[in-house]
Order: sequence, then C-alpha cells, then structure tokens
Amino acid sequence: MQYGKRLAGGLITAAALLGTALAASPAATAAPATPASATAHAIRGTAPACVKRDVIKHRKYVKVTNLCGRAMHLKVVIDWGPDSRCLTYQHKQQWEWNWGRGSYGKVVTC
Repeated sequence: MQYGKRLAGGLITAAALLGTALAASPAATAAPATPASATAHAIRGTAPACVKRDVIKHRKYVKVTNLCGRAMHLKVVIDWGPDSRCLTYQHKQQWEWNWGRGSYGKVVTC
C-alpha cells in the first residue's frame, strides 16, 4: 500500500515540475528566414494547367511541355522512386523523363 502512495506522490511531483518548467520556458520564436539561394529550388506546389503533361504510366514515361508564355522551373515527382531534378523550361520547350521504379506522381514548380 505504501508503494502505491509513494508512486502517486512521485508522479504528482514530476507533473508539477514539468508544468513549472513549461510555464517558465520562453515563448516560441519564429524560425530565421531562409536565404533566397536555399529556396530557389524548393518545391512550391503543383505546376499550373499551362504545363502540359503527357504520361504513359506502363512505360514509366512523361513528356512535360511549357505552354505558360514565360519560363517555368519544374520538377517531375515520382512516387516511391527517383524524382527528376529541377529544370528551367522556356515557353514551348519540352522535356522527357523516364524512371525505373515507382509511379508518376505529379509535376511541381520548384
């Protein structure tokens, strides 16, 4: 019986100390801004509809064509496989990508 009382007392003490430590800790601060060079090739989101994708899944092949009227930085994402590198496509430029394992995911801006 005494073991149970000591265990409960120890748990209450530990909870009180943890609560005090959390209350006394400084407020969270925003992470420092990343330099522009580090974000130059960060994935931003799915490519717009003006980027044409011709996908033949059973051949593990995609052809990407930029019809946006301006240069676009694009990357092919392969689920469970190797992604393409981030490439700059000029207007009406196209590029083909083949992969060995995985399946076509999407084209993203980067």
